[in-house]
Amino acid sequence: MYGRRGVSLPENKTVMADITNKQKKELARTLYLKERLTQKEIAQKVAVSQQTLSKWVREEDWEALRAGLTVTKDEQIRNLYRQVEELNRVILSRSEGERFATTAECDSLGKLAAAIRKLENDVGISDFVGVGIRFMEFIRRTDLAEAQKLAGYWDAFLLDVIKTSHR
Repeated sequence: MYGRRGVSLPENKTVMADITNKQKKELARTLYLKERLTQKEIAQKVAVSQQTLSKWVREEDWEALRAGLTVTKDEQIRNLYRQVEELNRVILSRSEGERFATTAECDSLGKLAAAIRKLENDVGISDFVGVGIRFMEFIRRTDLAEAQKLAGYWDAFLLDVIKTSHR
């Protein structure tokens, strides 16, 4: 298949042959959790049988995971910052000259800071999928035909990210 400018887009099955089953499973899981696609659509996107996908969904209880995805990354970060604020309030509430963190509080503050840094800096496959979903929804509202063309490019890009991130 060729894009607008003659750039060759590999067929989905050809691209999928280049990634491992573990990578296919990771992509399928992300699509299952983040997008509202049918199992048939997901199986086609990651080039596995519907039976294989159903097995993954069942064995790893993806349905329960999907139901449990109520807290976003931004909400997690805000919650961590609230914990830091609370610890700082406790420390500042002490008498003058005693407003120092205990060893345990220092450990907690360090761990909270590390968790915040990790969440703010880590970009996982789910982040790419999330951005892609929002972008494609925007394009669909403005130009459905263009969105259909871009979907092939997006899928190829996402597969490339998966392949290169696991080297």
